[in-house]
Order: sequence, then C-alpha cells, then structure tokens
Amino acid sequence: MMKRFNQTLLFSVLVLTSMLLLNCSDDSGASKAKLKDMYTFSGGPSGGTFQYYASAIATIGQKQGQRLLARSSGGSIENIRLVNSQKADFAVAYSGHVYAGAHGTLKNDENQYTDVFVMAYLYGAPAQLVVKANDGIDEPLDLVGKSVGVGNAGSGAAANAEIYFSSLGIWDKMDREFLGYRNAATAMQNGQLDAFWVFTGYPSASIIEVAMQTEIKLLDTYSAGEAVGLFQNNPFFTAVTVPANTYKGQTQDIASFQDGALLVANAKVSDDVVHQILTSMYSQDGLKYLVSVHNSAKSMSVETGLKGVVTPIHPGALKFWQEKGLTLPAMAE
Repeated sequence: MMKRFNQTLLFSVLVLTSMLLLNCSDDSGASKAKLKDMYTFSGGPSGGTFQYYASAIATIGQKQGQRLLARSSGGSIENIRLVNSQKADFAVAYSGHVYAGAHGTLKNDENQYTDVFVMAYLYGAPAQLVVKANDGIDEPLDLVGKSVGVGNAGSGAAANAEIYFSSLGIWDKMDREFLGYRNAATAMQNGQLDAFWVFTGYPSASIIEVAMQTEIKLLDTYSAGEAVGLFQNNPFFTAVTVPANTYKGQTQDIASFQDGALLVANAKVSDDVVHQILTSMYSQDGLKYLVSVHNSAKSMSVETGLKGVVTPIHPGALKFWQEKGLTLPAMAE
C-alpha cells in the first residue's frame, strides 16, 4: 500500500510540474499577463529607511490586490539604475541622485537615466553640522583648518558634504575625515574632531550620543549656502528647520537644508497602477500605516507630495496630484 501511495504521489508531482511548465511556456498568454502583473520594488540595505518604505508601500499595494514584491538593494544610485533598466519597477531614491542621473552628472558615471519618473516626495534628510559649544566655531566658514568628519567615503553624506563645502570654497581647506556617524561622534568626544557632518533625519542617534556627553551646538548651514548660490546650482536641495530642543542643549531652531527621498517608477509602468498606489498610500489608512512603520512618514501629506521635485513626474502620478489640486513644479516639466 505504501508503494502505491508513493507512486500516486510521484505521479501527482509530475502532473503538477507539467502544468507549471506549460503555464510558463512562451505560447501561454495567461503566463505573460501574470508576469506583467508582478511589480518589483527596490528599497535599500536591510534595516535602512529606504527598505522600510519599500516594504511598507508594497504591503499597502498588496492589500489593494496588487502584486508588489519589495527587495533590498545598495541604495539610491543602484535603485536609479535598476528602475531605468526595468530591473525594478519602483524604488526609493534621493532627489539629487535622480536629478544627476537624468543629466548624466552622477559621480564617475556619465550615463543618462531618463526613464526614472517621480511619483512622490516621502521624507527629507537634513544636513546637520555639529561642533562643541565653546570652541569658537560659529559658522561653517570657521572650519578652515579644522578637522571635520564628513561621512563614510562613497556615501551620500560625503557626496553632499563635498558639494556643500566646495560651494563655500573650503572643501580643500579642511582636514577631512571620512568617518561614519557613530565613529565621528566618538572621535569628537575624544577631541579628535572639531566638527562632524550628518545627513539624515533628525533626531540622529549619533548626535544624541554626543550631546549626552559634551555641550554641542548645531551650525546654520542654510545661510552660508544661500550666500554662494548653493540652492540655485543644486535645486534638489530645499530649506528645512531643525526644531529647538531636538538635541540636549540646542535651545534655538537651526536653519538648514535637505535632500528629499522620492518614490520613483519606470516610465513604462502603467499610469493606472501608479495612480492606484498613490491613492492607497495617501488614504487615511495608508498614511497611518506608513507612520507606524517609520516615524519620518509624519511629514508626508498631500500638500508636500511634490516637495523638492525637479525632474519629470510619471503621468499616472501627475493625474493623481492634479486631482488633489497641486501645481506641477516648474523644473519638473
């Protein structure tokens, strides 16, 4: 009897396998339709903010019956390449990288990635420049000849630090240390750094750590940048305020700037699918769920949906935002 059962089981497996092979054959229109209905969403490194958003938005879409699969990636620049080549349908990427990719000005990459279209602004990553409170450093230009942590080599933080301090004319006049945030915080506490640069959402755990041990202050990065035309030359940067009391000892609002994390899609993704995803995301339940996944989603709203967008918008997204009464940003046309 056991032998007969095993033969029956084997036969069933073979039949099922044959059916799957038939369904996957080139002659099956149904299988092609199923493949077209599956969309991949590229996030970022596991545990990072990009990946939180990719997984959350994929979940929201799945609840509406869409077949969205979130997967990790190396981050913003890789996501731009994946979306442009249709190896991913959706992704999260920084506005500055989308802009540079569209214009062929990514560092060490002259290719133009023109099939990456914006769906929405998600959250901002502000510049935060930290010094010790009593070191006599009152503005970014005072960092000439000082030791400054600028972020890991090859990171977005370091790339934006180079843009910022080069605009001020002091990039080559500082003693630059390519350290991650945590290592930079430790180095400042040990007296090995005069300042360190953070380009991420606030509050930053690394700055909190320093502020618990040392009296610190944040420098106004916006005013110095505005004086040298930083924002005209880099239109993806937008103004932001780090509120008073974000960190211990920081008693005043600090003017700064940020790059925006955007939701993007390949140009060939269906307008209806893009519209449906945005409709689900910006519903009351959708926004509530996003906030439950990551606190930075508190800044998301219909009113800020196109904040910092300076590159073309997907037609499906354009329809959605026009229905919501938003005006298309001039540089996104």
